[in-house]
Amino acid sequence: MQTQLPPRTLLSLALSLLFLSTAWARRRCSSASPQLLSQLQSQANITRDTATLLEPYIHLQNLNTPTLRAACTEHPVAFPSEDTLRQLSKPRFLSTVYTTLDRVWHQVGALKQQFLKTQAFPELESTRQNIQGIRNNVYCMAQLLHRPLEIPEPTQAYSGTSQSTTITPGAFQTRIDSCRFLWGYHCFMGSVGRVFSEWEDGSRRSRRHSPLRAQRKGVRRIRPSRSSQGRMPRAQVPR
Repeated sequence: MQTQLPPRTLLSLALSLLFLSTAWARRRCSSASPQLLSQLQSQANITRDTATLLEPYIHLQNLNTPTLRAACTEHPVAFPSEDTLRQLSKPRFLSTVYTTLDRVWHQVGALKQQFLKTQAFPELESTRQNIQGIRNNVYCMAQLLHRPLEIPEPTQAYSGTSQSTTITPGAFQTRIDSCRFLWGYHCFMGSVGRVFSEWEDGSRRSRRHSPLRAQRKGVRRIRPSRSSQGRMPRAQVPR
């Protein structure tokens, strides 16, 4: 009799297969820009799914009520907005994604240390591995653009932590803050995936409407037909 794997296990396996190819990305960057862009889109679209991290956290922390869920999603931790990301140049966008994911990686690591003392939460470690895979691909995309990553200076809006109070929050508030952080991370990755999809659309439009392509089309349109090639002017006979 076949044993059916639980949905969370199947999702973890799918993520592992997708991100496995990026383990050595810095040493073996792909030279195919469309393939790399497609992989980045897939990674962003998968990690924006709250089932990969936020939902397990909500259930483990007993936050699965309408009121507590609203507390998580109505006031997410600040991440670069989608409008901000869309207005950046490609090198600056890649640098912002790279740096933001670096901070997420460290904060997820700190959250993992908290859970090691209480209960198992394997999604935290898989999330860190997935983030590393995305960062490797972002690094490779910057290499294909022949532009090194420009690491922006850290700002309060991008820090991922609130600076509005100096009072140490209680255990419940800490759970809510972490929930907001994870929700903000998923929203950020959704924005990243949509911006990458616009890169692909833009590259297709640029190829379709490139000046060289238009010039070639124009040459084909004005090329003389065979019938006109056959009608040559008659020679003038000297009188």
